[in-house]
Amino acid sequence: MSFDVVVLGLGYVGLPLAQQAVRAGLSVAGFDVRPDVVAGLQAGRSHVDDLSDDDVAGMLAGGFTPTTDESLIATAAHAVICVPTPLSEGDGPDLRAVTGATAAIGRNLRTGMLVVLESTTYPGTTDEVVRPLLEELSGLVAGFDFHLAFSPERIDPGNEQFGPRNTPKVVGGYTPACTERAAAFYGRFVDTVVRTRGTREAETAKLLENTYRHVNIALVNEMARFCHELGIDLWDVIHAASTKPFGFQAFYPGPGVGGHCIPIDPNYLSHNVRSRLGYPFRFVELAQEINATMPSYVARRAQNLLNTDGQAVHGATILLLGVTYKPDIADQRESPAEPLARHLQSLGADVVFHDPFVTDWIVPRAGDLRGTVTSADLVILVQKHRAYDADELAALAKRFFDTRGATTVPQAHRL
Repeated sequence: MSFDVVVLGLGYVGLPLAQQAVRAGLSVAGFDVRPDVVAGLQAGRSHVDDLSDDDVAGMLAGGFTPTTDESLIATAAHAVICVPTPLSEGDGPDLRAVTGATAAIGRNLRTGMLVVLESTTYPGTTDEVVRPLLEELSGLVAGFDFHLAFSPERIDPGNEQFGPRNTPKVVGGYTPACTERAAAFYGRFVDTVVRTRGTREAETAKLLENTYRHVNIALVNEMARFCHELGIDLWDVIHAASTKPFGFQAFYPGPGVGGHCIPIDPNYLSHNVRSRLGYPFRFVELAQEINATMPSYVARRAQNLLNTDGQAVHGATILLLGVTYKPDIADQRESPAEPLARHLQSLGADVVFHDPFVTDWIVPRAGDLRGTVTSADLVILVQKHRAYDADELAALAKRFFDTRGATTVPQAHRL
């Protein structure tokens, strides 16, 4: 059996991509080195937020083939790498999953295939890491015997408006012909394809997108601190500024940033600048410093709220509402809730949590939401899930600290 495409890495990026290709009528294989993930998908079970078990069942009915057998790669016309790139100890990307997937393709690469890297990384990875490994293992030459391109993933878990189909797809090839081959491939199941001059431009575009958000979130988090000290309602300030019909985009403060993209990807760019050019990317590094300190800032604010009422944080029961990195999903990657909980525990607080999407976490779970809100010494809204009526919960609580600007109740304290 042959396939139109094999997707390597069946996580938050690869699985939705595979679904979209199946919906477009392509024959799709999904390769993953995790036997439990593959077995679950073969049984029709989803492990990502954006796809349900019914979605996976529909994919299987459409011919989707999850596998741990890398020999199936040789039967595909296109191979797309969608594996994770976590931070390494030196703040650059850990490329072990990328090189592992690349090696699997290299051992099975055939003349005429298209290989696309979607994993977020530093500029130059496609040309300098992926290409040499593919050529070494296959004996084929990129741009002549096979096509090579980079296309950054733009998956936004939980986004009900934009998904793989209607989010424009950026593609940059090793050669112009590689770009056109990649554009033709994605054009079969993505509405809009945007071509760049090459792989480095496509790699850098993803980093610019997330660095833009990272820096602006840091700006508004810094403003949250001094507005609090000056007695200024920052949420009202943002609302007023947002009425300007041009030149302003609203960003909102919070207890930190989470997910794989915003707190991680800008470091790839900073690391690349430092290692290649020998000087710091100061905007990125300052933004990282500000955003990384927000959980400790929230913990200090919580301590001050209790102290104002004559209660020590040591021994106080503090309830954290919502511990995922985004609202209305179960994804906890890089969530600021975890360092916040650790800071509060280091101050001696008894920390519990509630989240409609999470059953087990680093502190005990509150089974009775309303009861725990009423009895806790302090309730902190960390993530604004739709299931939470912030005004109702704030009215029930002894003290309510809203880090998301969700409440209108007068006695609630806001970030």
